Amino acid sequence: MFLPEPMRRPLLWLLAVLLPLYIAWQLPGLYRGAITAAEADTYLSTLAARPLPPAARDELLLAARRFMADDDGRPVYMLNLMRYHPALQRAADSPAFDGTPREANARYESLAMPLLFHHGGQPLYGGEASGDNLLTQDAALNHWSRVLVIRYPSRRAFMDLVTDPAYAPIVPYKLMALQVVLTPTASEVVLPLLWPVALVLWLLTLWGLWRGARRGGAA
Repeated sequence: MFLPEPMRRPLLWLLAVLLPLYIAWQLPGLYRGAITAAEADTYLSTLAARPLPPAARDELLLAARRFMADDDGRPVYMLNLMRYHPALQRAADSPAFDGTPREANARYESLAMPLLFHHGGQPLYGGEASGDNLLTQDAALNHWSRVLVIRYPSRRAFMDLVTDPAYAPIVPYKLMALQVVLTPTASEVVLPLLWPVALVLWLLTLWGLWRGARRGGAA
């Protein structure tokens, strides 16, 4: 390593401690497992206390229960397909906001990202649509405005986010700005993420500590 000898050993020990913590943060299913029935009931109770749209309340709670019942403890990749409303769709709990739907969603994303990172989520891709559907002109499958793909360390992490008290005042910006298709997906083909890199770095760190110990013993 290109560091002075006095700095090398403390840095290696710091990496040896922090890297496993990071891996555990990004792969909590290794030690926490799937969402239990008791946890699911707690999450649903929290969601039920939120001001959900009356027409969709029961459907949303049922979808959340199914989402948690399918938990296998592994990371989940959430596909967000978004279509801006022509104008803001205000509800009784909508915040005072005079911008456009695009600006309202930008406000939501800027406020939600710190919470997302706090709960271990990572946006893998996000961008505005740059054209219409090439395969069909069906209105229901066309004219998307924005796409996001977000990795959550687990379904529990997603539920922790949406039931976080700090999230409740933020989500109305998104709901009044656009129509959303929110679909959980499993990883079949995915580029390597930070945690495999962290694992390799940790192994190299342990190797460096071992070599240092051997040199110290030999001296």
